[in-house]
Formats: sequence, structure tokens, C-alpha cells
Amino acid sequence: MQGIRPLAASEIPAEHLSFVHERILDFFAGSQRVTRPRHRWRYDLAILRDEQAAQRPSNARAIRHFVRAAESLDLATEVITRDDGGRLAEFDALFIRDTTNVHQYTYRWARRAVAQGLVVVDDPVSILKCSNKVFLAELLQKHRLATPHTLICYKEIGPDVERELGLPIILKQPDSSFSQGVVKAETVEELQVEAQRMFAKSDLLIAQSYLPTTFDWRVGIFDRQPIFVCRYHMADKHWQIVHHDDETGDPTYGRVDSIPVEHAPTPLMKIALRAANLIGDGLYGVDIKQIGDQFVVIEVNDNPNIDAGFEDEILKDELYLRIMRVFLRRIEQSKTGGWSA
Repeated sequence: MQGIRPLAASEIPAEHLSFVHERILDFFAGSQRVTRPRHRWRYDLAILRDEQAAQRPSNARAIRHFVRAAESLDLATEVITRDDGGRLAEFDALFIRDTTNVHQYTYRWARRAVAQGLVVVDDPVSILKCSNKVFLAELLQKHRLATPHTLICYKEIGPDVERELGLPIILKQPDSSFSQGVVKAETVEELQVEAQRMFAKSDLLIAQSYLPTTFDWRVGIFDRQPIFVCRYHMADKHWQIVHHDDETGDPTYGRVDSIPVEHAPTPLMKIALRAANLIGDGLYGVDIKQIGDQFVVIEVNDNPNIDAGFEDEILKDELYLRIMRVFLRRIEQSKTGGWSA
């Protein structure tokens, strides 16, 4: 053979036309196609992540661990972005690893995914409950869980607030997250200034007594079972675990250390589970302060951080597998009508 070139149909010899016609029919019928056998996955899982977001609940290494764990359970896994909203129906489950809030697109996605029959974490009810700090405060008080002394303020901070709570006072917006929308007022004057600024955005504010500690407990709970326990230490020279630079807004974090769930104080685990179970059976991070022997619930977060090198320090790959096993079980149950979000 010395060369190959395209041949026009008019150049095909008449005696070869019947052969060419047969080969064309065979090709379009598919009889001559050779394809590799494709792995048939049991189910399809989407992990939603925004690569451009400043605050993300899982770092890139953790996402890789989630994918590897899911695929080991025969879940075909794809990391998707907010541009893939039209593809939700392609999947059996949605794992949201982007900031959740009722004002964010993630809440709309969660509702749409549930309506389409997907298993969703975080589910829209958990997002709705955890995003509203006023609701959380009233829920914890109703069920008599220990919390900081808390007052719900409507449109103003009266003199009774300072008398009841003392100074400093913590003010929170109802939709605060990632330590933003939370301030500490050291004086009565500062309290009024910060309150007026925050009331410009919301009719309601939460005022709490300030409980100084060197760290906050975080208990991770999924499917009503504890999966990790961490101590989040305060950022350097700051009263919160995250310090946002006043000029740039860049976050600085305090040290994180983990302990085995079975070594955590029993009262800590009991109050964390009680608080999380008031929300549902989703994935939660319960923030708790320890004052002497007493444990006080600060809040329950949906969509808690799970970062490689931090929350997975104890269980390693097993942490990701435990989460994905719950996904697999819920998907199977949803196919038989045994579970719904």
C-alpha cells in the first residue's frame, strides 16, 4: 500500500456498489461496531461543590476521598457545579458540599432534588431549620437543653438585655454562618451601635451571654450516629474559632484536634445527640462549649466541615465510607419506598 485517499461516490466501480451498499447498512445497523464493555454502576451520586467559593465545607482532598469511598461501594460519582442544575434527574442522590442557606441556590437545589426523588444531604428541612438561629434558640429552649442565657430581640435592644445578660454580649443575625454575622459588644455604647447596624438587615436578633473558652467542641453526627469529635481552638488573639480580617475579610483559623468518639465525655455526646435529633437524621455539626463540668449547646449546623487532615484525623478513610454507606442504604430504601428525605 502506497497511499490512502477519500473516494467520491461517483468513483466507486459499478461492480463494487452492492458491496459498499451492504457495508453501509451493516454500519448503521451497528453490527460492525466494536465497543468496550462498560462498568454498570448500581447508582449515581452527584457531589455539589463550588470551586470558586471562599468558604467551602470540604477541601479538595476530602472530595477525592468521598469520590473514592463512593465508587468502592459501586456508586458512580461526579463532582458537579451550580451550572449543572438541569442534570439533577440523572442522579439517584445529591451530596451538597457547598455553603447552604435558605437564601442560597443550594436550598433551591435541595428542594428540587427531593421533589425529583433523590436522596439529598443536606435536605431542605435541615437547611431551613439550621439556617434560622432564632428558630434554633427557641427549639433548644423548648426542649430544655443547656444553652447560653439567650434573649430574642425585636427591632431594638432594651436596657433589660444588658441587665439580664451582663457584658460582654454576643449578638447574632438569624442567618449567621462561618462566624460571620456574629459580634461581641464590650460596652453599652458598642452594643447599641452594633444592634442598630444589624437591625438594618433583620427585624430579629439573638443576644446571648458571653462564655469565654479556649476551644469549642464540635460533634459530627450523621444518621443519628456520632462520626467525629473535634476541639476547635480559638483563632490567635481572637474570641472565635475563625477571625476574618477587618480589611481583606480573609479568614484565620484556630488549631483543630480530634479525639476518638469513644473517648469523648459522655455528657458531651448525650447533649450533642439530643440537639441533632431535634433537627432530623441528616449530617450535622453540633457546637458545644464546656464550662467546668457543664456542656452548653451553642448551635446545630447543617453542612458541617469535613476536611481531609482535620475531621478525618481519627477514622481516616473509614469516615468517608461511613457517610457513603448511609447514602447507599438510603438510595436502596428509596427505590423500594422505605425511606424519604
